[in-house]
Amino acid sequence: MFLPKRSITKENPYKICFVCLGNICRSPTAEGIMQHKVNEKNVQSYFYIDSAGTAAYHVGERANATSREIAEGHGVALLSRARQFTHHDFKEFDLILAMDQSNYTNIMALEPTEEEAKKVMLMRAFDIAHINEDVPDPYYGGLAGFEHVFEMLERSVEELISQLEDYIDR
Repeated sequence: MFLPKRSITKENPYKICFVCLGNICRSPTAEGIMQHKVNEKNVQSYFYIDSAGTAAYHVGERANATSREIAEGHGVALLSRARQFTHHDFKEFDLILAMDQSNYTNIMALEPTEEEAKKVMLMRAFDIAHINEDVPDPYYGGLAGFEHVFEMLERSVEELISQLEDYIDR
């Protein structure tokens, strides 16, 4: 499904940016899950993981308290602070994962080059249960909505890592 364009080494880690609207619910959760999973596999030195929002509503804020609560219940820490996605991120990252079609459209509105645009995918391109569906905003779904989003992000991250592991040059 997805293949990186190079070997992944400690000297040249694979850089991934998860993107949602405000960077306080979905994308920091995906970032936290990814960091947790690569730590468990002891391959954290091979990855640079970040998240951002297409809007600047929450710049500098911690992840949503409910997102943090759900993640902590799964042993995952959400430590990032919200920031806005910028055109520079196309050059910085190897893979940019949008949480939904709306954020994908917002990212592409920054007019990346053809090569940069190839780096942008939907997060659920890696969800073998529901390929390329949106990751819904959990904000209005109560605790169950946040739990549901955590589970779909965890599935997607696990598949992403399984596809990237073969490219790690240890």
